[in-house]
Amino acid sequence: MKDYVIRGMAAGNEIRFVAAYTRETVEKAREIHNTSPVCSAAMGRLLTGGALMGAMCKNETDVLTLKVSGDGPIHSITVTADAFSNVKGIIYNNAVDLPLKANGHLDVGGAVGRGTLTVIQDEGLAEPYVGQTSLVSGEIGEDLTYYFAESEQIPTSVGVGVLVDRDLSIKHAGGFIIQLLPFAKEETIAALENSLANVKSVTDYFNKGMTVEEMMREIIGEKVFGDDINIEEPLPVQYHCNCSRERVTKALISLGRKELQSIIDDGEPITMHCDFCNSDYTFEIPEIKALI
Repeated sequence: MKDYVIRGMAAGNEIRFVAAYTRETVEKAREIHNTSPVCSAAMGRLLTGGALMGAMCKNETDVLTLKVSGDGPIHSITVTADAFSNVKGIIYNNAVDLPLKANGHLDVGGAVGRGTLTVIQDEGLAEPYVGQTSLVSGEIGEDLTYYFAESEQIPTSVGVGVLVDRDLSIKHAGGFIIQLLPFAKEETIAALENSLANVKSVTDYFNKGMTVEEMMREIIGEKVFGDDINIEEPLPVQYHCNCSRERVTKALISLGRKELQSIIDDGEPITMHCDFCNSDYTFEIPEIKALI
């Protein structure tokens, strides 16, 4: 199953949701950053959250940044996403190794620790919107749920999951965001809450061979809402870094004539590194001279 995201409405447009399958996206992140299993799970959950929230952006030019900062050994994870669910990420410590929890699951909360979730929404205005909340558990899904309730005042349920296979590759990954709109009736709220009380781990649905659409119909409660669950056409999700030699050249130029001259005087080529995709861009002295 290829990575994709869906958007939809239910209960007479009183419920809106986005959901995605992100295995290839998270696997690419694992390969780029050479993450340990618990780091793959933590970063994969935040990447999935970014893809979901990117699909919720109002404008095609919007850019979203999610940053988890905790006192656990991972220290921090940063993810950026655009309105087309192109995502990329950075993890501070990619090699954390912790014992499994009592239930046999990876201890993402222990690896992340206590700290903050910061969400930056850049809509091209003078100042981006910045929201910050405390981490509830460090498990990412619960932290995003709390962010929506506290910072955006929207009743929301977020589920994100990553299943790491025995060979350390990603077997399944995905997630959902379900929101109640302000005019939702009491019976709709009660029915949704009842359905959500029975939700399993996201990866459990994929392990059973379910598609994203099938997962969402079961989670929201097709038995309750019937045909009143409307899903739009799927859109692709991918790990995509937009760095390029042209962009790095512009960054070099922004250093200014004095700094560039200092590099030239040193007489050594300079290499610029992209932390999102691990690409290196080397500039020889003649190339740097041409920038002045």
